[in-house]
Amino acid sequence: MGSDVQPRWLDAEEQGVWQAYLQATTLLEDHLDRRLQRDAGMPHLYYALLVHLARAPQRRLRMTQLARNAKITRSRLSHAVARLEKDGWVRREDCPSDKRGQNAILTDEGDEVLRRSAPDHVAAVRQAMFDRLSPEQVTQLGEIMRVLARGLQPDCSDADLPWRR
Repeated sequence: MGSDVQPRWLDAEEQGVWQAYLQATTLLEDHLDRRLQRDAGMPHLYYALLVHLARAPQRRLRMTQLARNAKITRSRLSHAVARLEKDGWVRREDCPSDKRGQNAILTDEGDEVLRRSAPDHVAAVRQAMFDRLSPEQVTQLGEIMRVLARGLQPDCSDADLPWRR
């Protein structure tokens, strides 16, 4: 950006919306993280990784694809999967088609942990988010989030978004 170009500052309403968004998303993530730590002994990120694996064919994904799906770096994923392996919930194996790649596989124990923790997690999500919104607000929020996701991932169609499945 050149020095002669003025930034488009947020107006008061936009600044208020931005701050409300930041506060709400931080509080929601913290709330869900605390609940999952208490109820299932894992952070929200680990739960999300188990969900991605549970939804994958044969409960397995290449590590690079799992990192993309979870929107985290490969190094952060590697650390998380190491912890999930230690707990016996995930295992890694070399990719048969590419010896440099690895697959993450949800174990039966990991699937059972996910099955046990899912009802409480869904209840926490419902209580923290959906029970506070009218059906119209839920529809609007979904539309808004899909617009933001499309804008930030131009190569991603609506059908590719995980919550559309």
